[in-house]
Amino acid sequence: MSEEEIRIDKWLWAVRLFKTRSLASQACRAGKVKINSMVVKPSRVIRCGDVLQISLEDLIKTIEVKAILHNRISAKEVSNYLIDHTPAEEYERQKMIYEMKQEIRPKGKGRPTKKERRDIDRLKNSF
Repeated sequence: MSEEEIRIDKWLWAVRLFKTRSLASQACRAGKVKINSMVVKPSRVIRCGDVLQISLEDLIKTIEVKAILHNRISAKEVSNYLIDHTPAEEYERQKMIYEMKQEIRPKGKGRPTKKERRDIDRLKNSF
């Protein structure tokens, strides 16, 4: 492996897309990481210019590899190593999903009854 190549799980961990390298490996094995529209294994080597699609819970991020690094970096430096091509609509969709999961309950109403809680759960699951 040369200086311009690195395993995808290590790079995803280094640019802080996953908290641990093992979580990055699990995501690759689960088919949540694609390079140039192809599902990859954690041992796949990436190079500058590769386009990644990563499924993170409610968000599908599209990222281009700008530079290779071998060690984890600070969050401030992440933009030097990747270009985020994720459409703004994707972030808006994630925000909408987050807001739909929030409950607004009037002050002084107390805890929901068992029937109210079931209705709330049914409503949440319909989305």
